[in-house]
Amino acid sequence: MKLHELSPAPGSKKARTRVGRGLGSGLGKTSGRGHKGQGARSGGGKRPGFEGGQKPLYLRLPKRGFYNKFALQFAEVNVGSLNGFEAGEVVDLVVLVEVGIIKKVHDGLKVLGNGEIDKALTVRAHGFTKAAIAKIEAAGGKVEVI
Repeated sequence: MKLHELSPAPGSKKARTRVGRGLGSGLGKTSGRGHKGQGARSGGGKRPGFEGGQKPLYLRLPKRGFYNKFALQFAEVNVGSLNGFEAGEVVDLVVLVEVGIIKKVHDGLKVLGNGEIDKALTVRAHGFTKAAIAKIEAAGGKVEVI
């Protein structure tokens, strides 16, 4: 297959509707906008959520919650994804980013207890669940809270 042989799948491309090109096209003269009024004008129409002057729904409903700008966001890793490391290795946030288990560096690392681990690893993180601590220590590893 060559580049000049590529073509889109049949039916995947639809021709653009040309309006205002004569009465015979069916969309001439007013171009499907009707006669006069708000909808016929450029920029005409009402904003989304406009209810004819009635108090809109998004203003009638109460505000809920808040955004805590001081909250820390932890990168989370399950115990089961640590099995790819060699026994005796030290696993921390930097190593997990290098390997590609964590895509984005956040405020810290938290290890969760989902999955099984069968290697003795030293895991350094900012937080651990009780299940994660139990599984890491049962496998002969160590847990270090930074």
